Amino acid sequence: MANSPQARKRARQNVTRRARNTSQRSSLRSSIKKLLKLVAENNKEGAATAYKAAVSNIDRAAAKGLHHKNRAARLKRRLNNRLRALA
Repeated sequence: MANSPQARKRARQNVTRRARNTSQRSSLRSSIKKLLKLVAENNKEGAATAYKAAVSNIDRAAAKGLHHKNRAARLKRRLNNRLRALA
């Protein structure tokens, strides 16, 4: 248990940040899964739209420090390769 006022505040901040990060991570994963599902169904138009949304979420997560910028670039590259394989 946190004893000092500084440690108590840190504990409160960590709870808030953890909740925010969990929500953003869940949203990111959902957008990626949606894209992969559309790719599996060979839905080119839907997959292209989902790709734009997924890239936006990936970039946002990287900007906020949820993922490293190189991991974000790798995710986008792999998703783009799957999208291009449909064409």
